Amino acid sequence: MSEEFHWNIDQIPSPLGEMLLVTDPQGTLRALDYWEDSQHSILEYLRRLYGTDRITLTSGPLPTMIRHSLEAYWAGDLQALTVIPTKSAGTPFQQAAWAWLRTIPAGETRSYKEQARGMHHPLAIRAVGRANSKNPIGIVVPCHRVIGSNGTLTGYAGGIDRKRWLLQHEGALS
Repeated sequence: MSEEFHWNIDQIPSPLGEMLLVTDPQGTLRALDYWEDSQHSILEYLRRLYGTDRITLTSGPLPTMIRHSLEAYWAGDLQALTVIPTKSAGTPFQQAAWAWLRTIPAGETRSYKEQARGMHHPLAIRAVGRANSKNPIGIVVPCHRVIGSNGTLTGYAGGIDRKRWLLQHEGALS
């Protein structure tokens, strides 16, 4: 029998629109999505990611530390996200890709090629892109900081406009 997960979901405003955030009972961030009306799709995504339909989401308050960290980030404290604990299911490669993303400092970008090299898989550029596209904890696990080798803004599940806004907010784009 598969494990059962009972998590909280809360909705908060951001400069990019309403965000949905899923946390576990320990206060660890499990998912972040931009759409206030996507509670059903975030639940379906988590069920696929964890390989079980035994996930329930209950409306509940976001842990204060996570809320304050996000508010501080929006207000310009670009280091505020680094203290937010995250956890997610994923393949070992996805886990490695997502962990690597958290090493990119705010205000900087890396290419998919640099990420692949940094993960010791220099030929896995497309696999890195696929793993990043499956990142369930955008912004906090900053896949928006990865760009094309030629400097183009490519591949962001939240949309290129949001990626551009985030990079401008962090000072990585003028």
